[in-house]
Amino acid sequence: MTSLPTERGAVSAHVLRMLRGDRPGPVPEVAGDVLVDEDVQLALWCLFELHHRGFDDVDPDLEWDPEVIRVRRVLEAAHLAAVRDLTRERLEQVDARDDLVDQIDTLLAVDDGPSLAEHLRRHADADQFRDFLRQRSIYHLKESDPHAFVVPRLDGVPKVALAELQYDEFGAGRPAALHSSLFAEALAACGLDPTYGAYVDEARATTLAVNTTMSLFGVNRRWRGAAMGHLAAFESTSSLPCRWITAGARRLGLPEEVATYYEEHIEADAVHEQLAVRSICAPLVAAEPDLHDDVLLGVAACLELDALAAREQLAQWGRATAVGVPA
Repeated sequence: MTSLPTERGAVSAHVLRMLRGDRPGPVPEVAGDVLVDEDVQLALWCLFELHHRGFDDVDPDLEWDPEVIRVRRVLEAAHLAAVRDLTRERLEQVDARDDLVDQIDTLLAVDDGPSLAEHLRRHADADQFRDFLRQRSIYHLKESDPHAFVVPRLDGVPKVALAELQYDEFGAGRPAALHSSLFAEALAACGLDPTYGAYVDEARATTLAVNTTMSLFGVNRRWRGAAMGHLAAFESTSSLPCRWITAGARRLGLPEEVATYYEEHIEADAVHEQLAVRSICAPLVAAEPDLHDDVLLGVAACLELDALAAREQLAQWGRATAVGVPA
């Protein structure tokens, strides 16, 4: 568990008051692009965190408090609307005549987001690399947990394949090999805080949006198809970037624990890509055709949000101009 973060505006202040036991009245109006609104994203992250590790100073019964859930649903609706807007153009490139695997391949092939991994490989300095690790810690210290919510919501081949994939992510029976533990070791070796949630107050809006999207898809059974599509895109776009990030860590002479973490994903995620696309998503949609569009939404959401977060990170480093994202 972790402590509650610092509020960043009226919406997160409202949510934090609720989590401290107050009843602050109607939730403030949510407007604009919530995916780049750090106030809204922090509020939503806090609400989803109740379903993950929780907070030291929050009553665990609030996880299912009706008013807390009501506020979460309001913020979820705004977030989902923004995700649909963000992914609309990419999804229009899919040919409806293709099968699901080909459609996923199309979405992956047209990915034109900025390469944060390439920058880390060739250009990043040590401070930028550590900034990258701090931002990534928001997810990697609970790596694969959001997708694990979906295991009891599947059956047959998809369930077995997801369990196989998660078994690798969770250390293949060895607690020391938990991917979250390996990342914590990398943080500590770099002189960073490996404590779960240590850098939430530094997390940028798009970093939080990447995480809240995964949690939204994971904790809501309605969005299990999107969660698996997201997983397919996540695994399909991991292996080569991890190779580049490993090269960047070695170029900078960072502690070996950093390279060890990313090397773990080079071969594993190449295997996981096939599991996620062909053994989870394809049979899931074959059994439940109504989930087809949700799976594609999850794929597109992963790609678009990762690109949005990369543009924001590169803009912070003065390497790119990010439209709609503060530099």
